[in-house]
Amino acid sequence: MECCDHDEMDYLECAKVGQKIRNFTMEAYDPTEGGFTTVDSEKIQKKKKWLVLVFYPADFTFVCPTELADLATKHAKLKKLGAEVVSVSTDTKFAHLAWQTSERLLKDVKYLMAADPTGNVSRYFDVWDHESGLALRGTFIVNPEGVLVSSEVNFYNVGRNADELVRKLEANAYLIKNPNEACPAKWTPGEKTLTPSEKLVGKVYEALNAE
Repeated sequence: MECCDHDEMDYLECAKVGQKIRNFTMEAYDPTEGGFTTVDSEKIQKKKKWLVLVFYPADFTFVCPTELADLATKHAKLKKLGAEVVSVSTDTKFAHLAWQTSERLLKDVKYLMAADPTGNVSRYFDVWDHESGLALRGTFIVNPEGVLVSSEVNFYNVGRNADELVRKLEANAYLIKNPNEACPAKWTPGEKTLTPSEKLVGKVYEALNAE
């Protein structure tokens, strides 16, 4: 699968679910330290951490602060699951600092706010909108081996739900330890999973409802 940079008409390989991502770096604002830092996907992978990337269109907009505030309420839980959470837009790190310190909805944001002003990382994850120069609302989960295991992209006018992000990370964290199983719809920790085999064909109801 390839994605297209419509401005330069170059064809670049994009991140694809089920495949290992290429390494990338981005400058970032760290609200916890109150300073600037760098997001390095290779270093995160070496720490055996999950990487959660949350792309959004722009700072100082309207739906975006509600999403980042919602994400902040789940940040501690995502960290407990072993994830490094990073929000990303095409704004600069300086804009991130100004926005986080002025927008009251963002007062509890403690995760890194990465800057992608060139759009290179947004292009790689295929969320860059060439008409606006902004990133769509993309959420991506990369496992500790560097494999992209989850991808969700929304248009500008629909905000996301961080509860579902937590659920998906919980499911993926369970499955990386139990690779022969599968999680059915709405699965949460403690509920029944499925073990695919010829015996399960046409018998999923019985498997999920067995005492």
